[in-house]
Amino acid sequence: MADPEEPVPTVVVDGVHITYKVNGARTGRGSATSALSRLVSRRATPGVREVHAVKGVSFAAYKGEAIGLIGSNGSGKSTLLKAIAGLLPTAEGKVWTHGQPSLLGVNAALMSDLTGERNVVLGGLAMGMTREQIRERYDGIVDFSGINDKGDFISLPMRTYSSGMGARLRFSIAAAKSHDVLLIDEALSTGDARFRRRSQQRIDELRKEAGTVFLVSHSNSTITETCDRAIWLEAGVLRMDGPAKEVVAAYEEFTGGRK
Repeated sequence: MADPEEPVPTVVVDGVHITYKVNGARTGRGSATSALSRLVSRRATPGVREVHAVKGVSFAAYKGEAIGLIGSNGSGKSTLLKAIAGLLPTAEGKVWTHGQPSLLGVNAALMSDLTGERNVVLGGLAMGMTREQIRERYDGIVDFSGINDKGDFISLPMRTYSSGMGARLRFSIAAAKSHDVLLIDEALSTGDARFRRRSQQRIDELRKEAGTVFLVSHSNSTITETCDRAIWLEAGVLRMDGPAKEVVAAYEEFTGGRK
């Protein structure tokens, strides 16, 4: 009998530290003059502090896995996803990925003044689809999103959409193609129960197509229903990595049931 194939890593995170700078409170009066003075004198901006968002995190992800990222607000989940997507540099350590990761978040860059229809085209192109592929999949994208269930919203500007409608359309565009690595940041939390079921089914299909899915969500039930593995970050440190139900149970015990 042939030996089972060795699991193929799609993402390797090795001793990663991520830092970034944030501005403190400023007074508006004299800010332009002060800024010019600092520029001329090359002084540092007052009130700027460095945040050490991710601290020495290491793990490997494999084809066919769906991995949930959990942790308190500010624990580094979204920051880590951005680093995997190549959108944030690491201060220390390395991130290796197989193929091009695609990051889907609630603030994914679609154009609020353009119609949903135009955004399907733009989003599809940004995801690497050809115009012909977008035409072939257009009806399926709109149907999957459900935004036309109560009217012809796809022909309206996206600024008229609710946050849930926008999130559903973003996920539908991303789910219309296969991905080596798909990173989903809170994009499923605003949909209704029917859409979440469809989304979970599509994530299962993406995994079967040899992809890897990372999911950030504040809904622990979404993590356990969608993911087989979970990584718990707390204050930027990896606290636990294992079966989703076990990690979520440990996290809920730590938080006393709070999300």
